[in-house]
Amino acid sequence: MSAGTGAGVGRDTGAGSVRVERDKESGVAVVTLDRPAKLNAIDLETAAELARIWREFRFDDGVRAVVLTGAGERAFCTGIDRSVDVPQPSSPYSVDDPLLTIGPKANDLWKPVVAAVRGMACGGAFYLLGEAEFVVAGEGATFFDPHTTYGMVSAYETALLAQRMPYGEIARMALLGTAERMSARRAHEVGLVSELTPDGGELEAALRSAEVMAGLPTEAVQGTVRAVWATKEAAMAQAFARAPQLIALGNLAPGRQAELFGGRASGRAPGRGEVQGEQRPNFRIR
Repeated sequence: MSAGTGAGVGRDTGAGSVRVERDKESGVAVVTLDRPAKLNAIDLETAAELARIWREFRFDDGVRAVVLTGAGERAFCTGIDRSVDVPQPSSPYSVDDPLLTIGPKANDLWKPVVAAVRGMACGGAFYLLGEAEFVVAGEGATFFDPHTTYGMVSAYETALLAQRMPYGEIARMALLGTAERMSARRAHEVGLVSELTPDGGELEAALRSAEVMAGLPTEAVQGTVRAVWATKEAAMAQAFARAPQLIALGNLAPGRQAELFGGRASGRAPGRGEVQGEQRPNFRIR
C-alpha cells in the first residue's frame, strides 16, 4: 500500500467512525480513526467498531500486518469522547471502561500493528499506542495525559506506558496533566516513539515497516509478537488488577469532573472539545 499504489486496495467503511483499507498485494491493512471533527475521540460506537475490526483480522489471512492512524492533521486520538456516558457500578472493585477492549491484544490479535501518529495523542489514545508493536510519529506530534487535571486517576494508561518509557518520564507526563506535553522528539528519546518523520511522512514510514513484516512468514512474525508481549504481560496484569480500586478511590465525583472539563475561565481547565488546553499558551513542551 505504498503511496501512489492503488492496485489491490479494498475499502471497508465499517460503522463510519473507523475506515479500513486492505492491500491484497502487500498484505497490509490501514485502520484509520475517522472522526477528525472530534479529534478522533472514541465514542462507544467507535470502541465497538475497533474491537470488531481486530477480531475480524484474526480470521483474514490476507491481512498480515496493520497500520493504525487517525484522520486529519490535528490529532491521532484524544481519548474517550467527552459526550460518552458510561454508567458505573457502585462497587469500588469494578470499573466499566469501554476503552479496555479497543486494542488488538485485548482482542487476541497477534499480527503486528504499527501506529502512525500525527498531531495530538493523549489520554485514552495510550490504550491503542500501548498495544501497538511500535510507534512512528511526525515531528509535530505531541503526547500528554490530562487525567489528573480533570480529577481522574491515570491507571490503565500509565500501566501501558510503563512498558515503553522510563518511570520518571511516565510520572512527569501523568502527574503534570495538561500543564506539559511531550514532543515527538522527546518521545523518541525516551522510547515511546520508534521513528521520527517530517509531518505527513509518518503514514508512509509506518507502511514501509508493515510491508516488510507482512512479507515475512506470518507464523514466525505472529509468534514473535506474542513472545515480546509475554515479556511484559505479567506486570500489566498486576497493574490492571489494581486499577479499578485506584480509579474508584481517586476519581472525583462525575459532577466535579464535568465542571473541570467545562471550565472556560482563566486558570481553569478547558473542556475536552478544546483539546485539553489547546487555547492556553502556557504549556511546557519538551
